[in-house]
Amino acid sequence: MPTAPRRTRTPLTALLLVGAVLALLFGGAGPASAHATLTRSAPADTSVLKTAPQHITLAFTENVSLSDGSLRVLSPKNERVDRGAITHAGGKGSTARVLLRGKLAEGTYIVSWRVVSADSHPVSGAFTFSIGTPSAATAAVPDESPDDTVASRLYGFFRYVAYGGLALLIGVAVFALVCWPAAAGLRPLRKLLIGGWTTLAASTVVLLLLRGPYETGQGLSAVADPSLLGRTITGRTGAALGTRLLLLAGAGALAALFTARHRRTAEQTRHESAADAADRTDTSSTITAGATAPPADNPQFGTGARAAGALFALGLALTWAAAEHASTGIQVPLAIPVSVLHLLAMAVWLGGLVALTLALFRAPTGTVIPATAVARFSRLAFTAVAVLVVTGVYQSWRQLGSLNALTTTEYGNLLRLKVAAVFLVLTAAAFSRRWTAQLSQEPQTTETHSAAEPQRVRVAERVGVGASSGSGTTEGGDNAGPPGPGDPTDSSDPSDSNLSDPDPSGSSPSASGSSGPPSSSSDQYRRGLRRSVATEAVLGVVVLAITTVLTGTQPSRAAEESAAAATASRRPPAAVATVPFDVGTPNGQGKVQITFDPGQVGDNTVQALVFGPDTGVSTVPELRLTLTHRAQRIGPLDAKLVDRKGYWWTESLRLPLPGTWTMRLTVRTTDIDQVTVSKDVTIRPLPDY
Repeated sequence: MPTAPRRTRTPLTALLLVGAVLALLFGGAGPASAHATLTRSAPADTSVLKTAPQHITLAFTENVSLSDGSLRVLSPKNERVDRGAITHAGGKGSTARVLLRGKLAEGTYIVSWRVVSADSHPVSGAFTFSIGTPSAATAAVPDESPDDTVASRLYGFFRYVAYGGLALLIGVAVFALVCWPAAAGLRPLRKLLIGGWTTLAASTVVLLLLRGPYETGQGLSAVADPSLLGRTITGRTGAALGTRLLLLAGAGALAALFTARHRRTAEQTRHESAADAADRTDTSSTITAGATAPPADNPQFGTGARAAGALFALGLALTWAAAEHASTGIQVPLAIPVSVLHLLAMAVWLGGLVALTLALFRAPTGTVIPATAVARFSRLAFTAVAVLVVTGVYQSWRQLGSLNALTTTEYGNLLRLKVAAVFLVLTAAAFSRRWTAQLSQEPQTTETHSAAEPQRVRVAERVGVGASSGSGTTEGGDNAGPPGPGDPTDSSDPSDSNLSDPDPSGSSPSASGSSGPPSSSSDQYRRGLRRSVATEAVLGVVVLAITTVLTGTQPSRAAEESAAAATASRRPPAAVATVPFDVGTPNGQGKVQITFDPGQVGDNTVQALVFGPDTGVSTVPELRLTLTHRAQRIGPLDAKLVDRKGYWWTESLRLPLPGTWTMRLTVRTTDIDQVTVSKDVTIRPLPDY
């Protein structure tokens, strides 16, 4: 299809601007939520210790990476009291531990931490503990490692830019390799392909430099820190980014070799064509239909070129899948290839859409896009969307965990927004397929000639890249030459129509050189195709932006598991004991169920339920509980249970030591009938790992 008129370019520019604004809005969204969540700490948050601990230990829901500033402990005077390297406790990758200095003073201490979760996102936080008497005034938690920094925002933006570069690089290449080889001869599409490669390479370099400040929460000045860059390169994400740069360098070298070879071949073909034209007689200017050689600017891609392109595309997609959400969680061996397919399908579909849009609106005047090329891309895009749907459903199930998470988590809300955007894209794609089908079925105006009669055809004059379908007929002389990539003969199927506009004179050239009135229905189909493809491309950019935010958001399944683990760690399993009794009177038997929550050293809530002989809940006028630690000769401690009209309860029982405590329970059922019984209960120590 020839270049769109100038008046049709303005709506396209407006659509692209809207897409760019939406992309910046989504790409500059808040800081990424990380996968790992703190579940336990020793000392515990807000705990009061009698003696100073020797170290600080944290436990997370998944393996975490540590750096020099991952754990910092500040004294009541806001001085660092941690010492030595930060290590994993007991070799467990899901823990972090740092030693403390000796002779710590009484008061409240602050622990500030920042680690990198297994899916490459940093997570940070802070808590306090006290030694002896808590401080009257606690130093503010330092803000040296915030989640929302300039480095983190820039890192998120360039992640989106990298996705866009990948889509352009793979999508434009596939469009040329599979759908329309002549597109490689068009300057705008070559620039788009080079732009995709350059964008991906430049954004990868920036991400590699920003990775260290992003992980540690430092300022942009840390980009120049060689030690920080060295640690980044040796990490998993840094290795993936480095591999991506090597793949891009290899792809660029092969593309340069192919381009140089193609230019030599094209130049040789032009010289041979010029020599043949000089030797022709005046009668040789009549070119018999079907005898035209392939255009010199139409590159032919062999199986080797397609196979090399496929390998490079797989390698590039793997550098994402191996370092993000697919690399953690459940079913990792299946999730990584599914993520690679999802990313490749996105790139083929979205990048191909941009290539087709550019060809429809920005190709040189008169460039003809064969209907077969558009039809091939339509089928390819349909396959890519089908792969996107299948892999997207699996990824959604893997990351959501439950339907309820669609409405209760940030990841679920973003996923619903993405589904809505994809639905709009599919609606636009349906219109594109309809216009393509109508154009493919549109009849051409031709004249019937005898098979034995030589047929004179128009030979398009070559102007730069592409050909003008509105050029005059060259009957002979030195101006004759092979047709350009935009010539209708570029179609592999002579029966297929080309998506060409009428020439400026109002006539449309036919295969025989005759002209006829323009088809108003064809014009309508062409305009409809341009609009629907442009809309589809802009909506695809929006989908890509939402996808970028999704990859930086904590999956719903991980969020729910982390919340459950954190709740369980904050509330350890309660200690429950059942004490039978018998006061020696009819129906004077029963049992008392006593629950100590959390059943460990420190403050405990005690609840006591009395059950009668029929196992139903019973009320008694008096219930008294004391506890004694025989080994340490502590007690008896009175629990001071209070009658709550159905059960007995207290929240102020403090047990100072772990181990076996003996309960003495006095149950009075009437004014004169009572009994005292005993039973042991085990109280756990505070967690220390």
